[in-house]
Formats: sequence, structure tokens, C-alpha cells
Amino acid sequence: MLSLNINGHETEIRSDPATPLLWVLRCELKLTGTKFGCGVGVCGACTVHIDGAAQTCCTKPVAQLHGAKITTIEGLDSAEGHALKAAWTRLDVVQCGYCQSAQLMAASALLKRNHKPGPADIDQAMTPVVCRCGTYPRIRQAIYEASGQTRK
Repeated sequence: MLSLNINGHETEIRSDPATPLLWVLRCELKLTGTKFGCGVGVCGACTVHIDGAAQTCCTKPVAQLHGAKITTIEGLDSAEGHALKAAWTRLDVVQCGYCQSAQLMAASALLKRNHKPGPADIDQAMTPVVCRCGTYPRIRQAIYEASGQTRK
């Protein structure tokens, strides 16, 4: 059995060590906020924090994560996360909502390392997470609002 630190708790994992983290989260642990999109790590729908960095988890075997601190959308309880969630709601960012947990995870990792990101910083951090509805302008505005900035 493997033990992983997920959302601040040591969690025993029964899945095969080669199982991608996404499937352990969704199927074994019933943490369904992290979404399946492409299955090859290019759409970003499965973004979580691994040791504070936004990373996709659909191709990452759990065996590679021993000792890592994993945070899912269910465990996003940081000041940045709260500010982003409030801005997301105020600005009505969500359209279909499928990518939004990943968008919030990517944005919170950005704000954790850069409290006042500029346009290029936001583009770089958010580009890996595809939004098929095209809510990028509202996402960007919410990131600015959560960081205490006006739109750039």
C-alpha cells in the first residue's frame, strides 16, 4: 500500500502504483472535483497542486508521488484560493464549468508565487488549462481582482 499526502492528510492508497493520480483521486478517494479531459496531459482539466505547483495528474503514476504534498480543488483553502473563488463568483466567470476547478488551481498557484501578476504572467500560468467556452477574459479579470489589481 502507498501513502500520499492529499489535502493535508496522509491517505492510504490501495490502487496499483502505476495508476495515474487522477483515477486514484476520482475513483478510489471520490474526490471528483478534478476532471478528466484528454487523458494525455495536454488540456489541463486534471490540474492539481503537487508540492505547490500546478500540474496535470492524468498521466502521473501515484508511485512517483511518495512524499509529495498534493492539493485538489476540494482542499484549496489558501488565502489566494478564497480570493479567487470570491472573484470567480462576483464576475460570473463560469460558463459550462467543466474546466473551472483546474482554472482555479492554476490561478491559485500563480498568485501564491506572484502576488501581482502581469498579463504575460497570467497568460503563461493559464495557457495550459483549456476553456472550451472561452471565458478567458473573465478568468483574467478575476485573477486581477483576486490580486487586488485593476484590469491591465
